[in-house]
This record gives sequence, C-alpha cells and structure tokens, in this order.
Amino acid sequence: MEAYKQEFIEFMVESDVLKFGEFTLKSGRKSPFFMNAGAYVTGSQLHKLGQYYAKAIHEHYGDNFDVLFGPAYKGIPLGVATCIAFSELYGKEIKYCSNRKEAKDHGDAGILLGSNIKDGDKVVIIEDVTTSGKSIEETFPIIKAQGDVEILGLMVSLNRMEKGRESDKSALDEIKEKYGFDANAIVSMADVVECLYNKEVGGRVVINDEIKKAIDAYYEQYGAK
Repeated sequence: MEAYKQEFIEFMVESDVLKFGEFTLKSGRKSPFFMNAGAYVTGSQLHKLGQYYAKAIHEHYGDNFDVLFGPAYKGIPLGVATCIAFSELYGKEIKYCSNRKEAKDHGDAGILLGSNIKDGDKVVIIEDVTTSGKSIEETFPIIKAQGDVEILGLMVSLNRMEKGRESDKSALDEIKEKYGFDANAIVSMADVVECLYNKEVGGRVVINDEIKKAIDAYYEQYGAK
C-alpha cells in the first residue's frame, strides 16, 4: 500500500471522520463503520485532505484535465481544497466547478458555481463517498449539458465495497458500467482493514477482533461481487 494511502486512513480516524460501531445508513443497512466527510472542519484538515485527493487523482488520471467538478454541497470544499493542492504539488492550474441546488437568475446567473465548463474540456468529478451512485444521476446530465465535454472519471475518498442499488456490483463498478467513465477511491475498506486491524492509532486499537468480525459479517451480507 502506498504511504499516502496509509497516512490518509489514519488521518480519517484522527479527524473523527471514519468511525466504527453500529450505524444505520440512509439505505437502511446497519453498518459497523461510518464515514462523514463533514467532520473535516479546520484549515489544516482541509489542506491535508486536498493533498490526499490530489495525489490519488494524479495517480489515476494524471494532470491532463481542465476542471474538477464537486457536486453541491460536500463536493464544493473538496473541489476547492484539491485544486489548491494540485497547484502546490504539481504546479498545475485546475479550475474548480460545482452545481447550485437551484439556478441563480441574477448576477452570476446559472446552475454552475466557479468556472464554466466549455466544449473540449476534460473533467474529473470529486465526491466524498458514494454508496448508491444516486448523486451521479444528477451530476452527469449537468456536466454533459455544458457542451462537448469528456468526463475522465470520478474520485471518492472511500470505496465501501458494498452492493450498489441495481446489482451485486459495487456503486463504483455500477457507475463505470452505466456512464462509461472510470471511478476510483483514495482507499477501499479492504485497505482500511489491512491498515487498522489490531493496530493502534492515537493510542487505541480501532479495529479489534469484535469490530473485524462485524465488518466480515456485513460484507458477507452486503459485499459487492
């Protein structure tokens, strides 16, 4: 596992973003782990987060793209932080763009916030996590409506590795199949378990035998094929 991925996993735990216990998800599933990117609230956290995303995007998609699109609302700070990190790490000026939940009809009017997207642009979509792929259903037509645009792929922070809405495939694999572009994560839950099982972070073991057993049982029921 690359060093930045291990650092990112520990960073999620230290930031209280990735938690273990018992959580009821929006889907109704009871999960032994939960990720909440809204817990990144400080300047130093957002600075580090942008760098982890930038490294993962650079690894999978390089830097030959024009716009980083972060769907409202959580995708907005992710896109901004990652564009800053791209400039710092790779000297590449990537523009950020987001959608508004409601189109603005005065001043800076329209459905988009940040840079416009135009014919010929190459776009990478950035999100926190995707369980069902529902947000892409909203995002994809907005981006494609801007012109002859190529979507290189999607980057999320965590691949939950569980069944999507429509099949036994993961949400990321469903997105690849349905929309025809790549979809990746900084880390997967398999990476998380490998990194944290019976290892201390901040003086405590985060995934002990009991949590590991619950995770295994969850994937026995909901794991993607």
